[in-house]
Amino acid sequence: MVSADLQWKTLSSERFKLAEAPVWDAATQALYWVDIPARLACRQVQGQIQQWRLPEVVSAFIPCQSGDALVTLASGVYRLDLNSPFEQPALTLFCVADPEAGNRANEARCDAQGQLWLGSMQNNIAEDGSDLPITRSSGGLFRIDKNANVTPLLEGQGIVNTLLWKPDGSELYSADTLKGELFAYPIAADGTLGERRVWAESSACGAPDGSAMDAEGYVWNARWKGGCLLRYAPDGRLDQVIQLPVKYPTSCVFGGKDLTTLYVTSARPAGDKHLADDSLDGAVLVAQISVTGMACHRFAG
Repeated sequence: MVSADLQWKTLSSERFKLAEAPVWDAATQALYWVDIPARLACRQVQGQIQQWRLPEVVSAFIPCQSGDALVTLASGVYRLDLNSPFEQPALTLFCVADPEAGNRANEARCDAQGQLWLGSMQNNIAEDGSDLPITRSSGGLFRIDKNANVTPLLEGQGIVNTLLWKPDGSELYSADTLKGELFAYPIAADGTLGERRVWAESSACGAPDGSAMDAEGYVWNARWKGGCLLRYAPDGRLDQVIQLPVKYPTSCVFGGKDLTTLYVTSARPAGDKHLADDSLDGAVLVAQISVTGMACHRFAG
């Protein structure tokens, strides 16, 4: 059982429009995340925050074994030179995962083999960063290997969020936020996905967004508009509700030297006029916890 009275701090004083997709890189003890509509790729290492302003909305920022990083933009997956400057990021196109016009990348995470799994969705962000309506489930799920080979896995997805794997690699856990459910997909020996099943108990606490897994196989799911994390047992049973000091948590990740630091990204939607000026919404939250997390993986290329 996790303490219900976690002491939350903020990573910095900055408030983001839509902070998302936190990734912890153990090799460099660095935290990676993005601000999707602000087009920012962010990294904190040795207490210093670095940012790169990108030409398109960016949904994920993932370190690579080669020493650079991947950023997932609407027009494709790019390599980012981490030595390039903030206003002039050096980008090289790696691959185009989803060629569907009007879609953009969303959730992305690497599996234990260092393959990038990327979910897409109908673009819901205008050029000025404002919200656009979602009118169709045109997204998909794709797997990308170190040689830039793209394998389509799913189609007809609304908003792909959460990409986690059962510790033995036999199942994928993923959410479709439009459907409000967390699903499990069996993974066949050839890497294809079998028929999905509803994996987690439904909850009235907001909608499922990004997630992290701890070393016991429990899934920590951020609940958009729900102001909490839901901790699910390996069998999908709701184990615990962990309240947060923000209304719009978007995802979480375990980090720190012992993977006992929990980072939670959050959003500050411009359309919510009820958020106080001094609220923590939009911050990256940090707390020390009593359980150990599962490590993230770099991209193999």
